[in-house]
Amino acid sequence: MPTAEVNGIEVAYERTGEGPRLLFLGGSGSSLRESALLRAPFAEHFDVLAHDQRGQGATSVPPGPYSMADYAADALALLDHVGWDTCRLVGISFGGMVAQEVAVTAPDRIERMALLCTSPGGAGGASYPLHELADLDAEARAATYPTLLDTRFTPGWLADHEGDRGLLEVMAARTGRERSAEARRGEAEQLEARRHHDVWDRLPDVTCPTLVASGRHDGIAPPANGEAIAGRIPGAELRTYEGGHAFFVQDRAAFPDVVAFLAGDGARGG
Repeated sequence: MPTAEVNGIEVAYERTGEGPRLLFLGGSGSSLRESALLRAPFAEHFDVLAHDQRGQGATSVPPGPYSMADYAADALALLDHVGWDTCRLVGISFGGMVAQEVAVTAPDRIERMALLCTSPGGAGGASYPLHELADLDAEARAATYPTLLDTRFTPGWLADHEGDRGLLEVMAARTGRERSAEARRGEAEQLEARRHHDVWDRLPDVTCPTLVASGRHDGIAPPANGEAIAGRIPGAELRTYEGGHAFFVQDRAAFPDVVAFLAGDGARGG
């Protein structure tokens, strides 16, 4: 796995696929290994650049605190490292927060953008405070998490929906996995940066064609937050899918729609 020295840290990254250049930004606590399946549909259509964000995976865990501006600066420095002056951008959950920060910081570098299951912060609404979930004991976390992932995921619902039980088991396993003390510190720093995310007042600075996609039953980034983002970014398109925070897995129309949007015309050259 290649690494790049950016902003005083070593950032692990991967490039997969061929086609238009696409920067992929994953969610809280997500490493390149864990996001591989999510990136695969994009790599069928794009030259996908993804990295372990600071504090995650094989990337350095520098001293905190981290800010959302730090995450955006790392992403932009990685673009410089691989020689991309512009690219398309997809951000999922926490990655959508970083994507918003990137797009308002350097609007001239983003050709098209898709924001999935994310929030703007501030007056536009924040996502569920995952730092509070992380502080719960295992039993309380297990009781709370299902309806955050999808507000329908009550015990009765899950008893009748085998596929949703499987999805919950996969997602919950990520939150309960064993981690080193250093990895836990990196995750805590990321959650603290997430807690302070607020790009609301700057969203009108986004200039690229933007798709905002939400899950109808998302308990982490409610659809109202996606509506707020779309209403704030000039010309943004809003789509709501059947599912929760993982709607892109639950609704078969989601991935093809996002890929088609990102592959569309209207991108600036460079």
